[in-house]
Amino acid sequence: MISRQGELQSCRVAAVGRFRWAGALGLLLLLTLMSAVAPFRRSALSAQVIAITGGRVIPVFGRPIENGTVLIRDSMIVAVGANVAIPEGARRIDARGRIVTPGLIDANTQIGLVEIPLGTATQELGVQGPVAASFNVAEGINPASVLIPVNRVEGITSGLVVPSGPFLAGQSVFVDLAGETIDQMIARSPVAMHVTLDETSKQAGSGARAGTLARLRRILGDARAYASRRADFERRQMRDLAASQADLEALQPVLAGRMPLVVTAHRVFDIRNALRVAREFSLRIVLAGATEGWEIADEIARAGVPVLVEPIANIPSFNQLGARYENAARLAAAGVKIAIVTGGYGDGMAHNVRLIKQEAGTAVSYGLPYESALHAVTLAPAEIFGMSDRYGSLQPGRVANVVVWSGDPFEFSTAVEHVFIRGREIPLTSRQTELLERYRTLPPRW
Repeated sequence: MISRQGELQSCRVAAVGRFRWAGALGLLLLLTLMSAVAPFRRSALSAQVIAITGGRVIPVFGRPIENGTVLIRDSMIVAVGANVAIPEGARRIDARGRIVTPGLIDANTQIGLVEIPLGTATQELGVQGPVAASFNVAEGINPASVLIPVNRVEGITSGLVVPSGPFLAGQSVFVDLAGETIDQMIARSPVAMHVTLDETSKQAGSGARAGTLARLRRILGDARAYASRRADFERRQMRDLAASQADLEALQPVLAGRMPLVVTAHRVFDIRNALRVAREFSLRIVLAGATEGWEIADEIARAGVPVLVEPIANIPSFNQLGARYENAARLAAAGVKIAIVTGGYGDGMAHNVRLIKQEAGTAVSYGLPYESALHAVTLAPAEIFGMSDRYGSLQPGRVANVVVWSGDPFEFSTAVEHVFIRGREIPLTSRQTELLERYRTLPPRW
């Protein structure tokens, strides 16, 4: 009898065990299915939808839209117009009486590379030596720079971060002014190669402009020869070349026309020298500065060369004797594609990128049409550097870099009310606003 009861108990234990195993397997299967579905559910639930409504929307690529709406989903613009259907649950931002534009782009900045202009420990502008084609500024950018918030709260959302050097300075990158890491900031790297052909680059040519041009031609010619004889180069069956292997490799996209060569030149003869070299090597160049460009605007237009112009650069020097405020207007009137940028080194290109609004406003006051000025700080720089499929305008499929202004963006008294970078609203705080709050009442609050 006892044996029979023990046998029954064993059967019951085995059955319960099998049931528990089956339950455990079922639960495991259910959890597996839920984990597979969860990412899709999280994605759907976390999709941020923002509707900026009622403002005067200036998309730049088309006519302004009164009482318009810009609809943002996650990091992209999905709709722009006067009759946009707004999804239920979308966050609404009332922009009535406001102006809505793309975020401003400075195509000649060193933000993130400079903190204190007089302190070399906080500068990452370039490397020593006149030839540094392989140098890329990307890994020198400091995402935590206090200058980034200072400028983005003024409506600057993107920029071309450029190297600095006495001659062939290296490669620039296109960044958004948001992100905790370099990888999060960078939209494209590299974007362009940079060279200087003016008074400041003469030492690269043993003290003469003609020597600098001859050196540039040797480097470009050697880069072309290197490309056709790489095997000979590796076997050391070529003469010594004018640049290192890394620099010669870096110049290949320039020679192939895939990467623009940005040439800083101001005097008329420097500009003409740049155009001459571009013709000789079939280069795609962009002029930076071109302070005396207004004198030969028709030549620049016929060459199809865009210009990064600094409208406030009007103080004559031996490097730019013919400086005048009308430069931007005259270049544009001749048919030159222009992008307005901030000028100078240090303060202008890092601390005060925000002054691009005043640069544009000055250009308008000296004859540049308003629409052309807004185009020159939004879509034009994106077009010049091959980023217009993602940046520079308000239209579906573009990155959601959007600014809501209290009034005319070029008016000194206008305030920024909202800034979106990649669809995320940026707090309107910076080191300067924090100091303002600290010292608003005295003694200050620590």
